[in-house]
Amino acid sequence: MELATEEFKKNKAFLCLECGKCTAVCPISAYDAEFSPRKMLADGVFYGGDNLINENRLWSCLTCLLCSQRCPVDVQYSEYMRNVREVAFKQGQWGEPSHGSALLYIMEMTAEPKLKQNRTGWINGNLKTKAKSDVLFWTGCLPYYQDFFAKDLDFSPISIAVDSVKILNYLNIEPAVLDNERCCGHDLYWLGQTEKFEKLKELNLKAIEKSGAKTIVTACPECAYTLKKLYLEKSGVKGVEIKHISELVAENIDSFEFNGLEMKVTFQDPCRLGRFLDVYEQPRKAMQAIPGVELKEMPHSKRGAVCCGTTNWMNCGASSAKIQRARLSEAKGTGAETLITACPKCRIHFQCSNCGQKTDKIDIEMKDFTNLIASAISG
Repeated sequence: MELATEEFKKNKAFLCLECGKCTAVCPISAYDAEFSPRKMLADGVFYGGDNLINENRLWSCLTCLLCSQRCPVDVQYSEYMRNVREVAFKQGQWGEPSHGSALLYIMEMTAEPKLKQNRTGWINGNLKTKAKSDVLFWTGCLPYYQDFFAKDLDFSPISIAVDSVKILNYLNIEPAVLDNERCCGHDLYWLGQTEKFEKLKELNLKAIEKSGAKTIVTACPECAYTLKKLYLEKSGVKGVEIKHISELVAENIDSFEFNGLEMKVTFQDPCRLGRFLDVYEQPRKAMQAIPGVELKEMPHSKRGAVCCGTTNWMNCGASSAKIQRARLSEAKGTGAETLITACPKCRIHFQCSNCGQKTDKIDIEMKDFTNLIASAISG
């Protein structure tokens, strides 16, 4: 396999003890006996990797970090999988994209430098934004998701953006919003499409620099991780802070006067917000500040939280569906009436899992964190 040894050294793949703890905790392995992180790593590092390059299951890995968290020698398994996917992609290998590849095509199209978009049509007259501001609201792919999922899933992704700006306005912040913002490239990065990702990174970094913003707020954990870790830190950009909306709310919790909401809720920790960015307590602090909201934790929560079942709009098959159903059952089992998500994709995947179910539908309401906070704001 034509994979640089240096990349293996960076992700510590050569340190693997083949103990199998990664496979034992892997959500995909729980429902697909042929999927084994241990075997896939051993194939790439010790046995040439040719079989792995041609293996469809290569694209099923959730890159959720549960395995690395359990690894006794700190192998960065998710990055290892990304490295292998990069080689596989260059050799013409690919997984099974969901939704007819449409969402992946959108990401690729936004890497075109001459592309002109109108991404601010969702900003209504009740929201206050500025052309220039120290705070930039990063919308992410919510406008694309709105067009793609709103009708079929009976859920408005763009409402997350609207309510984010509502929260910022409540804190007397009038953010800037980029009218030609592009996909952050998170999915392309983890699928090994490095060249396209770097193009998006360059275009978005220029737009961020031009905006003059000192703080970027987003309601998407994948955007938060990508902007903070893959853009700013890797490029050495200083003076710009990235915050998920839950962090901003928690930091300013004393500034909020909430209406009471009599609700029993449970919370889905997004992989990128939790294990990747170590943000666990902030959303909980914010939710529990709302009078009447009772948080019921799932058995698998915080560092042990199970992924929503699929990632990067790729290989969303039977195993993914089983993970989602199990997770919804776990949420329902807490006695909560509402599952709170803090990632647009988590909400879409769970909602999709329940869509069309007649006899086996898991009856639990779903609401995004941002929508919950906005609904409780007084005034």
